[in-house]
Amino acid sequence: MIEYREVGRGRECLVTGYSDSDYAADVDTRRSVTGYVFTLGGSVATQGRMEQEAEELKELVRKEILNVHKDPMERLVFLDDIHRIGVVYHFENEIEDTFRNFYKKMYDDSSYEDDLYYVSLRFRLLRQHGFNVSCDVFENFKCENGSFKERLTNDVHGLLSLYEASYLGVHGENTLDEARVFATTHLTSFSTQSNSPMAEQIAHALKLPLHRRSIRLESWYQISLYESKPFHNEALLKFAKLDFNLLQILHNKELRDHTRWWRSLDMVTKYPFVRDRVVEAYFWILGVYYEPKYSYARMLLNKFFNIISVIDDIYDAYGTIEELKPFTETVQRWDKSCISQLPDYMRAISQVMFETFEEIEQDLALEQRSYMKAICQAYFQESIWHHQNVVPTYDEYMKNGIITSGYLYITAASYQGMGELASKHAFEWVDENTKALKASCILARLLNDISSHKFEKTRGHVSSAIDCYMVQFGFSIEEAKKELQIRIEEAWKDMNEEIIGSRIVPTPILFAVINVTRTLCDIYHCDEDGYTVGQFMQEKVATILVDPIIMA
Repeated sequence: MIEYREVGRGRECLVTGYSDSDYAADVDTRRSVTGYVFTLGGSVATQGRMEQEAEELKELVRKEILNVHKDPMERLVFLDDIHRIGVVYHFENEIEDTFRNFYKKMYDDSSYEDDLYYVSLRFRLLRQHGFNVSCDVFENFKCENGSFKERLTNDVHGLLSLYEASYLGVHGENTLDEARVFATTHLTSFSTQSNSPMAEQIAHALKLPLHRRSIRLESWYQISLYESKPFHNEALLKFAKLDFNLLQILHNKELRDHTRWWRSLDMVTKYPFVRDRVVEAYFWILGVYYEPKYSYARMLLNKFFNIISVIDDIYDAYGTIEELKPFTETVQRWDKSCISQLPDYMRAISQVMFETFEEIEQDLALEQRSYMKAICQAYFQESIWHHQNVVPTYDEYMKNGIITSGYLYITAASYQGMGELASKHAFEWVDENTKALKASCILARLLNDISSHKFEKTRGHVSSAIDCYMVQFGFSIEEAKKELQIRIEEAWKDMNEEIIGSRIVPTPILFAVINVTRTLCDIYHCDEDGYTVGQFMQEKVATILVDPIIMA
């Protein structure tokens, strides 16, 4: 049962039916602007029955995946459903083998060569799994003059599939650029002229394509959509619902434990000027990885995330140059003995930072320290620009801004706790600032700057990418945003090139970068900075951390 009531500027959520009776005392985050309270109660036996039933259903779904005698269209649609509703992580090996076979037989597969929906779906799914399928597969749907055939405008399902496929494009693929424009134009027309469920689905896709949506949040929407399909697989649907609710129980336990740690530090009292966003930060991290096997990794990343959030606000909104300089030097030296020489308010976060790094393995700590040093130095550079009233060039700003985005730090921190995957090679890959990592940082910096531009101007802040573009090139705000949007699309294409390129790191390492980038669209969207202005995140947080899916 779920009950809501107003709490300050936010909403208090009381949820009963699942977990520990002491949860209410431990996870009271009403100091957060959004005002969440998660109160969970119930029996371990109930959870045990849910887990047992989920395992039985999982085996039924596995058998369906391995059924090689099914029609190829049916198999692809079923695999797409599994991806959309967020349970693909249970069947990684089986699904990878299936797509490998699809790729091997692709050019011999002529059964649906004139079906735009099938060809587009196969293209998207194969590229998502790293197979470099040529966009020439769409030439069959174009006229002699190079434009897409007019008859396709009546194929709404095919257009939607083509639209989603176009977002897996890389540089130089004009066919996919044209496909996106063609599909978007006709889908927009359909969605505004119809009140059908299909129109709602199209509107959802046009708001943000599937490839850029975070898995955990999107699965909630897709489960509801899948249930409305007249011929859905009942075992898959029930398994997805159980899995969603079981993950929610796990995630709330993790949030409880993390909140205990955070409250024990009394950071809100010591730093009343910082953004107290424990719940929102945890929501952000669930976008990186939500699977049970990464529970320990999430615990570590949460700590690193909260630490850097406080430090970011100290540099951004509170510290003077005279105070920030010795703090930056302390981080660069990594010398605990310097803490006593810092201003009083800087000592607490410095102590927490050093102690947290001491918790993890020495080799990993050394790697993470280097990113902490880099980000603090970059923050300090921003502070100098701000206090000296300097507007750097766009290139100067972005060179520094790639670091202040925090995404190199967050990416490296996300690998902590991932076991053998967090190898020396993985961190060397981060150090090289490869195409995917650089693209992720660019996206983080630009989306942050665009969404928070108005707010930052009200409190006084270092010049953003928009300001640098306006001053350097004499652009208006709207012209600058338009140019930055082009840079954003280029960065996504860089990301896609890494997905379908030669895999030099394990897939989970690469997709931690992809997933952390997808979370940007949850946090920064429609010119809103959801992390700073917490009300924007309220409904999204409730969707995956508060509201269980009702079982039929």
